[in-house]
Order: sequence, then C-alpha cells, then structure tokens
Amino acid sequence: MATTTKNGGSSSHGADWNPWHGCHKYSAGCLNCYVYRMDGRHQKDASVVQKTSAFYLPISHARDGSYKIPSGSFIGTCFTSDFLLEDADVWRGEAWRMIRERSDCHFLFITKRITRFANCIPEDWGEGYRNLTICCTVENQAKVDERLPVFREAKITHKIIVCEPLLERLDLSPYLGDWVDSVSVGGESGEQARTCDYDWVLEIRAQCIAANVPFHFRQTGANFVKDGKRYRIPRKLQHAQARKANINTKAAPKRRNGNAPDQDSGV
Repeated sequence: MATTTKNGGSSSHGADWNPWHGCHKYSAGCLNCYVYRMDGRHQKDASVVQKTSAFYLPISHARDGSYKIPSGSFIGTCFTSDFLLEDADVWRGEAWRMIRERSDCHFLFITKRITRFANCIPEDWGEGYRNLTICCTVENQAKVDERLPVFREAKITHKIIVCEPLLERLDLSPYLGDWVDSVSVGGESGEQARTCDYDWVLEIRAQCIAANVPFHFRQTGANFVKDGKRYRIPRKLQHAQARKANINTKAAPKRRNGNAPDQDSGV
C-alpha cells in the first residue's frame, strides 16, 4: 500500500510483516475480502487466526548481526489480518515491543476495529509511538459515523482515513481536520466487486480540499462507474488507472496572519 503524508509525499512500504494470519468478517467492507479469496485458492480457511513463522521478523538478524530489515524501512504490518483482532490479544504485547524496539523503522497497519484501540495499547503508549501510522477504514456512512469519532480522539501520532472498499457516497466533512494525515480512497477488487462510482471519489476529494487534508486516489477497483458508464477493470490496471486520473492533492501551505505561506509547512 502507498501512503500519503501531510506534506503529500507518497512512499511504498519496503517490507511486509504479517505476525499473524487470518481474520473474521466484521462489516460490509469484508464481504469480498482478498485474504479469504487468496486462502480459498489454496483450500485454506481464512477465519482461522494463527501466529506466523514471520512473527519475529522485525528483530531478526542476518549472519553479520545486522537486522534483516534495514534501518529506515517502511514496514507494512498485518495486511493479512487486523492488528486489533481479538484473537491476537495474546500476541499483540510482543508485537508492540518489536515496533518500539525498531524505532529506526516506520510501521503502518490498517484496521476496521478502531473501537478496540483503547483496550489494545501498551502501558508505555503515552501520546503514541512516533514510528507508527494507523489507518482506519470506513466503507459506508454508517462506519464513518461509528469509527471516525473514535479515531479522531485516539492518541495516535500518524493517522490515515482509508475509504476502501468505497461502497457508497460518503460525507467525511464533519470529521476532517488537521488531526488526520491524509485520506486514501479506492474501489473493491475481485470478480464479485461492488460498484465504485467516480462521483463518490470526487466528492471525497472536494471535502478533503475544503478541510486542507491531502487526498489519494489509490485504485479504481474492478467495477468502476464514471459518467454513468460501467468499466470492468483488470486487477493489474486498477492502480494505474487511478494514477492517470491525476486527482491526488497535497495540503495547502499554512499562512501567517493571512500573508505569505509558512515556509516551514513542509508542502
């Protein structure tokens, strides 16, 4: 997954870390879960949650004593499960310890279970680990209204709202502000993908511009509607087609006393 920071920069993660695998379908966005599709091809039951052999990857060492994942890496975390999944409560403390130890790397995980967050953080959490971005997904308006108030108040250093799979028109405007680093939007992949309408994408973009929040159109999904016409887009083209739309935005420079842009804004 590519992430967009407050200054609009985009970076792809340099390593994947899946400390546990498997999940339980939790809300409407989970209907056509890619992990279930992936495991189904290999006759595996994706609802069985198991600790993986890669559990200690962030602190694993090479023969020369260096970390296998080099300093400065961006580590996509728990992409085949949910970091806040109830089944992982017994393992999460050790995972937090590794994230803390590897403060020289930046971790990112995506969750649908932000309402569990306060019950899952370690004792030394404070205002949040500076080397961690947490993304909260919202696929429909009901989940926007349920999850974003919790996400907004949570003590997390870096926050991204992820509208994937985007299943309907969303109004994020009551919740947007400088507390969130960016908003990422995308349609659903897979043969059974539900509609993603380009008008919905543009409306979220307009809301982000109004709130001065960076916006990133990540993928079209497989079942994409634009100007009333439906397109079936192959998986390999979904990210490229989103990039071709050329609608990603950065935050506007801050101004001092309504005058010149603040040169320290990092835009």
